[in-house]
Amino acid sequence: MKGDMQMVYGHVRVSTKDQNAARQISALMNEGVDEKNLFVDRKSGKDFQRKRYQSLLRKIKPGDVIFIKELDCLGRNYTEIIENWRLITVEKQTDIVVLDMPLLDTRKRGNDLTGRFIADLVLQILSYVAETERRNIRQRQAEGIAAAKARGVHFGNPGIPLPDNFSEVVGRWRRHEISLEQALQLLGVGRSYFFKHIKEQNL
Repeated sequence: MKGDMQMVYGHVRVSTKDQNAARQISALMNEGVDEKNLFVDRKSGKDFQRKRYQSLLRKIKPGDVIFIKELDCLGRNYTEIIENWRLITVEKQTDIVVLDMPLLDTRKRGNDLTGRFIADLVLQILSYVAETERRNIRQRQAEGIAAAKARGVHFGNPGIPLPDNFSEVVGRWRRHEISLEQALQLLGVGRSYFFKHIKEQNL
């Protein structure tokens, strides 16, 4: 049963502090979303327990409409997007409008089962494609790193360069001219670094 008055809401997600929400907010307000009905989350999309999104879910009622700029506002992967789409459109009986994807506008369906089917089908295809692309990117990155390592490219902090007097100090330590602690002080390195590079340098 629909509520007495249809409310129009907007949801915005920006995944990092550096991202500017202004572009999304402007687009939603151009669609008639009142500023007080905008729900903006600025946290990471790592999980979907975002406070403003959860507040929005508590407010919506059957017949209301939620505008979002992009599909990934609903989740960070295929499963989350589908789950939240179902939650809003089926359980909450609220319409969703995705501005960047005109086919994803459940207001158009009314009682038309064909329209609803098409919207759901398009959603699943787009979500699947997006998730597949994310997986492909991760796979390409992993393959690129593996290939680079095979070529001898090292990643991460290169660490402390080997001191010029390393061999000399190691020799003095082996001849018992200086103690281990004195050797470490002369080189300005730690015990693990010292023995690691003795092994690597075959000293």
